Amino acid sequence: MSKAFKLKAADIKPFVIGIGACLATDMITVEGKPVLYMYRETPEDEVDSGWRFMSGYETPEYLDIQEHSGIYDVNTIANYDPSIIRHLNAEIGASFERESDLEPFVRVEE
Repeated sequence: MSKAFKLKAADIKPFVIGIGACLATDMITVEGKPVLYMYRETPEDEVDSGWRFMSGYETPEYLDIQEHSGIYDVNTIANYDPSIIRHLNAEIGASFERESDLEPFVRVEE
């Protein structure tokens, strides 16, 4: 299945290099919604940064469909939403959310 990404590969700028791979949903990369929820879990391998990015509009049913998510370089998602950059050095287990792209991220304490 070919996806029609909101940004073209030629439009991706080098904002953050060398962080690794991440998981992001199509709501961000295809629909162009901002990141409203991000968390970092233990990486699955040496390429994985552990970062997971969502728009906040995904339902559990949406997330259950593997094709609705993809593996990307963190730099790609930073191009979709540069506001994530300031939090990328957060430790494993960190999570952040916000109500809209007009607000700053706040750390979520569980």
